[in-house]
Amino acid sequence: MFVVKKNSEMVNKTFRLPVELVEQLTEVARMQDVSVNNLVQQCCEYALGDMGGVENMRRGK
Repeated sequence: MFVVKKNSEMVNKTFRLPVELVEQLTEVARMQDVSVNNLVQQCCEYALGDMGGVENMRRGK
């Protein structure tokens, strides 16, 4: 289950996302009292973990 955490050091990157997705992320971040950046980071980490991480992808698994 996905649990929203707080805190982390960040690096600036620019991504283009659909308006509807940004609206959903903004609402979830507001409800969880975290920044949208923090929420996006955690969503990405969760998705990568669910895929088995980069190393599994490199091995073609």
